[in-house]
Amino acid sequence: MANKHGSLSIDSENLFPIIKKWLYSDHDIFYRELISNGCDAITKLKKLDMMGEYTLPADFKAQIQVIVNPEEKTLTFIDNGLGMTADEVEEYICQIAFSGATDFIQKYKDKSTDDQIIGHFGLGFYSAFMVADEVSIDTLSYQEGATPVHWTCDGGTDYELTDGTKDTVGTTITLYLNEDCLEFANEYRAREVIEKYCSFMPTPIFLSKANAETQYETIDAADKLDTDTVVEEIHEEAKTEEKENENGEKEIVEISPAKEKLKIVKRPVPLNDTNPLWLKNPNDCTDEDYKAFYRKVFLDYREPLFWIHLNMDYPFNLKGILYFPKINTEYDSIEGTIKLYNNQVFIADNIKEVIPEFLMLLKGVIDCPDLPLNVSRSALQNDGFVKKISEYITKKVADKLIGMCKTDKENYEKYWDDISPFIKFGCLKDTKFCDKINDYILFKNLDDNYLTLPELLVKEEEKEAADDSDAAASTAKEADDSDADGSAEKTDVVDADGNPVETDEEEEKDQRKVIYYVTDRVQQGQYINLFKEQKMDAVILDHNIDTSFITQLEQRNENYKFMRIDADLTESLKDETDAEDLKEETDALTELFKKTLNNEKLTVKVEKLKNENIASVITLSEEGRRMQDMMKMYAMGGMGGMDPNMFAADQTLTLNANNDLVKYIFENRDSENVPMFCEQLYDLAMLSNQPLSVDAMAKFVERSNQIMMMLAK
Repeated sequence: MANKHGSLSIDSENLFPIIKKWLYSDHDIFYRELISNGCDAITKLKKLDMMGEYTLPADFKAQIQVIVNPEEKTLTFIDNGLGMTADEVEEYICQIAFSGATDFIQKYKDKSTDDQIIGHFGLGFYSAFMVADEVSIDTLSYQEGATPVHWTCDGGTDYELTDGTKDTVGTTITLYLNEDCLEFANEYRAREVIEKYCSFMPTPIFLSKANAETQYETIDAADKLDTDTVVEEIHEEAKTEEKENENGEKEIVEISPAKEKLKIVKRPVPLNDTNPLWLKNPNDCTDEDYKAFYRKVFLDYREPLFWIHLNMDYPFNLKGILYFPKINTEYDSIEGTIKLYNNQVFIADNIKEVIPEFLMLLKGVIDCPDLPLNVSRSALQNDGFVKKISEYITKKVADKLIGMCKTDKENYEKYWDDISPFIKFGCLKDTKFCDKINDYILFKNLDDNYLTLPELLVKEEEKEAADDSDAAASTAKEADDSDADGSAEKTDVVDADGNPVETDEEEEKDQRKVIYYVTDRVQQGQYINLFKEQKMDAVILDHNIDTSFITQLEQRNENYKFMRIDADLTESLKDETDAEDLKEETDALTELFKKTLNNEKLTVKVEKLKNENIASVITLSEEGRRMQDMMKMYAMGGMGGMDPNMFAADQTLTLNANNDLVKYIFENRDSENVPMFCEQLYDLAMLSNQPLSVDAMAKFVERSNQIMMMLAK
């Protein structure tokens, strides 16, 4: 077949129904589109005035009126913008996807001003047909000598265009609602939708109900405006009160002067704020301004902790405010809302392409006129530009937090418990953010002091240096003592040439610094006391995100590791002793406890702890504990098939050879009551580590009663 060139054929009869039904996912969005068109018409007229191509009337007040008429089942949108001629109606209305906004920008690109045009695609008007059986337009162009135009269409591809009767510059669009969409002619529903999409559009928007009763208000005569319609003049007499003067005499005193007031037709109040806070210079905004805006937009009467005002003009235009809300529970952290605007027009909540995932925990607004929106202006086109915006927002948040930590540490510490879930989640989700903020993450220690990671590591180094100094002094003393009695033995390992050789024990020693942590101050109270007695420290990590967070920190840094305070007993808590000295006790008590507890997998150790009042301690390896936590998370997420207790073999029971009860059990291990004491001692150790199961707790209580009865006899 020969090559052939031609043009694609588009059938408007097939295309128009698709546009009406599928262009927008939400039917109520037609409010946004028609009001946006009105805003653009007014913006264009102002531009023409600024460029000297038109002169606005002296009393010109830009406004958009929305009139609901439930009786007539109509909805009317009126703007006092530049209007249209018959030719323009045919060009911009009758040609689908021919944008009047784009045409205007192109025509006056050399005389552009800072005012933004909202429209782009020339499709917004057709959203009216999603809810209306018929739509009419009455318009009068600003051009001198223009003829008013009337256009009407019943939702098909045919329309009627005739001379109209409109006598003021601007455009009136009337929707004759279909039976399924009469809700949009309800005043309260209309208010709800307008406030949803148009709360911050740049032109005042007024809502009224057709044929509604006139409402009145009373004002001071001095406050009268030229536009006020006076119904009645009111004279208020001065208010007086009898009071006793300093001489004890009663006299009549004027407490409120006479006033001249006016009863006027109630002034209309716009539904929107045309100059939202995010457009203002941060230096011109007070703390109360930010808090009031937060309450208004998010209906949250808990004060936000602090906020970040975004204000960028290059390489793209972006403004906004991000709030860090106060979290009452760990579950509140998932309820954030970031509202995205384009030229003050609401687009959507929480668009993931623009808002980094971890910042969706925040509340705020972002307005970016440069966003590459799709045709319905409800989502974004995939674009590398969007990623740059997301990265910028992340950077600004990190800069704000770092700045607070450096210059306002006191407040940073005050906010930390509330904002730490945001930051830790951000570190898990964004490696660049984690690298930037890493040294400004705070950890609260046992004394409720906040330390950064570098400060923690320095403190650990100082502690190790002090311990090494003490150990060296002790070793030197022992060496002196040994030399004095001639009993010193050379224990260093050397090679064939007599050079010292590192032993396997030294090679296997983990050189990473250990940061101990606590997840429950009450449950782990015994271990905390042990640490404090030896002047050791730990940090509090009690949020459900912390396990994942510290695992990630360890993976990204090989200089330190985290270990829960009850994961092992450090040498600092023990008396120095030779394992051979306790071999008999270890062997005997291991056999006894395994048999009594019917647990062959239990690891039993016997150590001499410095605190002789502690009989036993349960420890669970850090790896085993984290694995158990992970299994529990899987189980909570519905991922069954694994027993969260499958790593219980990592448990170690350490018995204190310095404790009288442990000594008694060892010396009387054949006594009939010793098995009961073993069970009790084990449960006491478990209680200091984690809650007992229901059955174990019942047995513990029953056993405790038995022991008390034995003592009472």
